[in-house]
Amino acid sequence: MRDRRFIAVHRGGPLIREDHAALARWAADCAEAILPWFERESDDPRPLQAVEIARWWADGRVKTGVAMKAALAAHAAARTIKHPVAVAVARSAGHAVATAHAADHSLGALLYALKAHQHAGLSVNDFFEMQMARLPNHLYGMVADGMIWRTKAMKIAV
Repeated sequence: MRDRRFIAVHRGGPLIREDHAALARWAADCAEAILPWFERESDDPRPLQAVEIARWWADGRVKTGVAMKAALAAHAAARTIKHPVAVAVARSAGHAVATAHAADHSLGALLYALKAHQHAGLSVNDFFEMQMARLPNHLYGMVADGMIWRTKAMKIAV
C-alpha cells in the first residue's frame, strides 16, 4: 500500500509540487553521489542522463513523460552490466528520475545507493545518515518511515 504522503496534489494526495520537486532533487543527489562507480564499469550515458533529467523535471524544464523514458533507459542500462555495484548505481539513477512520476521512487534512489555501498563493502550507515540529513526537515519523517520496511525487504542493515 502506498503512503498517501507521497501522492501528488494533482492525483488527489497532499504532496505539493514544491515538495515533490525537492524529493526529486534529493533523489538525484543520492544517485549522483555514487555515479562514478557506474562510470568506472561502463561508458553508457543513460544513468547520468537520468540524474540530469530528474533535476530538469524538478526545475520544470521537462515533462513527466521525458522523465519516465529516462527512468526506463537507466534501468535498461542496469541490465546491460554484470557488476553488482554498477547495477545498483544505474537503478538508483532510474528511481531518482522516476520520482517525477511517483514521489515514492525517491526512496528507491537511496535504497539502491545503499545497495551499491553494501556491494562495495562500504558503510551503509554513514551514507544513509548523510543523505537523510540533506532532506528538508518537513520531509524527513515520511522518508524515514518509508525506508524502514524497504531496507528490511532489500536486506540492507541501517
